[in-house]
Amino acid sequence: MRQVDYLTPIGRLVITGDGDAVHSVLFEEGDALEFPMTDELPEELKKAYEEIDAYFKGTGKDFTFCIAPQVGTPFQREVWESLRTIPYGETGSYLQIATTVNRPKAVRAVGGANGKNPFTVVLPCHRIIGASGKMVGYAGGLWRKEWLLAHEQKHKTTLSD
Repeated sequence: MRQVDYLTPIGRLVITGDGDAVHSVLFEEGDALEFPMTDELPEELKKAYEEIDAYFKGTGKDFTFCIAPQVGTPFQREVWESLRTIPYGETGSYLQIATTVNRPKAVRAVGGANGKNPFTVVLPCHRIIGASGKMVGYAGGLWRKEWLLAHEQKHKTTLSD
């Protein structure tokens, strides 16, 4: 398992993986880069770093690197993957995701799965808001969620398909 740190405007992201796939992208406290980008990193980690860099610079919105979560139940993984259905710069609800995974009554379970997403920013759990339109939980902190949504709104028109 290898790791590379990426310093974002809202904190340090830790990208972990191996030669085959990225296993997680998570915010961690502190701003010291313990594991900087090097040429020796596996290609998927380099690709993840570059795509995350483009996202934070406002020049990219898509993540194409291979992901392989090392945690999660089949239900959680289905929820995490369904987060990709929420377009860049837009928001969705727990009910929308529950419906997408064919479990419209599992709104709370979707919320729980969302909170355990090991691919913050990449599988965009920050785009999930409450049915009332209010900001609700985000493992990285609501202030990060607000920043990410504002960042996407700012760059949405320049990154249209």
